[in-house]
Amino acid sequence: MKLEEEIKQKKFRNEYQKATLNVIYTSNWLLSIQKAFFSKFQLTQQQYNVLRILKGQHPNAISTSEIRKRMLDMNSDSSRIVDRLELKTWVTKKVCDHDKRLVDVSITDKGMKLLDQIEGYIVDLDRVISNLSVEEAEGLNHLLDKMRG
Repeated sequence: MKLEEEIKQKKFRNEYQKATLNVIYTSNWLLSIQKAFFSKFQLTQQQYNVLRILKGQHPNAISTSEIRKRMLDMNSDSSRIVDRLELKTWVTKKVCDHDKRLVDVSITDKGMKLLDQIEGYIVDLDRVISNLSVEEAEGLNHLLDKMRG
């Protein structure tokens, strides 16, 4: 459905305003779909992002400050997210050996198993934009990268 129909607005100041609003609207649409998907696993999108970062580091640990730098949502409180993941025993944390101000975080076997379980269903998220061809998805990626450039 077109943006104009979704937000019930026929006129825009210019195409740049419309594109900006379209990106924001589409981002929120995707986030709501992801929220519903991850809630099936008692996860938030941010928690999933942290687990994926830790899986990429596995078997090494990384600090919460390094996690924050790599997160998709850099405004997230990585320390609080890690605390919640630790309560669910999906990660472990310990004080960093070389800098006592930092906390090193590692994914547990239970966290890895959760990611493996999610991986079996993650194709459902890919289907959300499967009405785009691979070439269109590549073009969209290029345009979004260019926009941020």
